Amino acid sequence: MKIKIYLFITFFGFNCLGQSKIDKQTSAILEEGKMLYKSEMASWYGSDIFMEKYSEKEKVGGYLSYTENEISKCIFFSKGENPKVLGTIDFDNTFKIETAKTDLVERELTENEFALFKIRTEALRIINSDTLYKTYKNTNLNLIPIITNKEKKVFVLTGPKINGVMLFGNDYLLTFDKNNKLLNQKKLHNSLIPIEFGGKNEIESTIHSHVIDDLITSTDICTLMLYGKFAKINTHYVMSKKYVSIWDCKKETLIVMTREAFDKIK
Repeated sequence: MKIKIYLFITFFGFNCLGQSKIDKQTSAILEEGKMLYKSEMASWYGSDIFMEKYSEKEKVGGYLSYTENEISKCIFFSKGENPKVLGTIDFDNTFKIETAKTDLVERELTENEFALFKIRTEALRIINSDTLYKTYKNTNLNLIPIITNKEKKVFVLTGPKINGVMLFGNDYLLTFDKNNKLLNQKKLHNSLIPIEFGGKNEIESTIHSHVIDDLITSTDICTLMLYGKFAKINTHYVMSKKYVSIWDCKKETLIVMTREAFDKIK
């Protein structure tokens, strides 16, 4: 009971004194993380469906995913600077393959799709020519272009090629201006952090530390939403000097508290 009361006092005090600013930051991070998650889910399952149903694979130049009116779309486009859409896979929020809609009628890219294609293409060019970006064995780099409120971003996540491992880190963010010129590029973590899973038992908690960011990143949330339940992880902690971000993998909820308060509870 004393621990519960102390936890309440700690959180209540933190809420009163500084939670407003943190709430705004975490809300934005959560929203962006869920956006990245939806994009990756559409890409994962969309790729499986498209490659099974589309026979002229030599035409494919690439793919990208985005969400529109609560529908997550994965499009595959042809090669060249002015590509055509070769196929579109639509998902609702369940991402069930049985209810996915497949359209293999060739068409023009919409204005939004072409804008996403342009920044994705430019990001890929930069990645292939800049030593900032690293690749590791048994991994690949996944590009996620996002345009919101006239903000143009491309996130780069490192995904595993093998089963039984969840990867944090070796992720990057590129931001572009309205003319698709690079404004800034940065790495979001200092290193690649693998966490293995695959046993029959639940994993009570996992943890990784931040040097660059004080809070959990949107890419962390994306990764945890993709793998957390599958890996049977209950809780994941992101530790920095100032804050501790606590992600509940089952409920998909986030709590942030000061490192000082967290250390006292321990």
